[in-house]
Amino acid sequence: MSTLGVNLSHFLLKNDVEPALISAIESISNACKIIASKVRVAGLADILGKAGKTNVQGEEVQKLDELANDILVEYLSESKVFYGLASEELDEPIFPEKGKEGEFVVSFDPLDGSSNIDVNVSIGTIFSIHRRVNGTVEDFLQEGYKQVAAGYVIYGPSTMLILSVGNGVVGFTLDPDTGMFLLSHPEIKMPEKGKIYSINEANAEKWDREGLREFIQTLKQEGYTLRYIGSMVADVHRTLIKGGIFAYPSDKKNKNGKLRLLYEAAPMAFLIEQAGGLATNGNENLLKVKPENIHQRTPVYLGSQKEIKQLLELLR
Repeated sequence: MSTLGVNLSHFLLKNDVEPALISAIESISNACKIIASKVRVAGLADILGKAGKTNVQGEEVQKLDELANDILVEYLSESKVFYGLASEELDEPIFPEKGKEGEFVVSFDPLDGSSNIDVNVSIGTIFSIHRRVNGTVEDFLQEGYKQVAAGYVIYGPSTMLILSVGNGVVGFTLDPDTGMFLLSHPEIKMPEKGKIYSINEANAEKWDREGLREFIQTLKQEGYTLRYIGSMVADVHRTLIKGGIFAYPSDKKNKNGKLRLLYEAAPMAFLIEQAGGLATNGNENLLKVKPENIHQRTPVYLGSQKEIKQLLELLR
């Protein structure tokens, strides 16, 4: 069931994933293959830079953001398994005509790490799948622990799909020769402690949680190394593989944090906990927080057991 090199579809079949969910995951993976191909030639295809508009978050939209969103909307709408789609780049969810009988709703950040696009740093796509409950926008506003699948695709030196369907975390690498995602990481388990902390320490004077600066200072005294890329996908991917902690706290300017709960924090929290780590907003488990709106923001702390428990002891 975990043979290296098995393709994504066969892996899901062998692990008794329901057919509709397999179709859902395949539609996302197929869209991300197209996005990966666009990312590889972005500098040659005039799709770098700003698109000249802002999204619902008030952020400047990059051309690749817009392109990735369009690709995902097209592929997921055509799949027939998604009743609704919510995206960072869309003001409101959309309900595809072909998805009227769809069993799931999906939320996604089409291209995380937009600020790094133009400098060729790893970026990615994050997604979260919930089961359709009553066929309204409320279906998106479910707690993270109710996700039936979550994952991300990272466009780096290789393109990787990291996935959980609720029974652990696995990783697939895109084989450019076959065009298939092949199993490369059959069982991703986080170390109980790491050696790296990942946070934008330039904002330390703005942090509004007592104890956070003390926690970071303690990590330094214990010999931890700072690594911060600025693409959530890349920073969390390293944390997932090597352990430690990734943090994007609230501050005096952003009282509710900056990362979005529904399609950034919750799917990453799901993966981290499925791999044996912990996820919190500083007050409660991120997977227990019920979103109040599609684009709700939250503080985020993800990491190994040791670091998160130590953090929670110091936060006040």
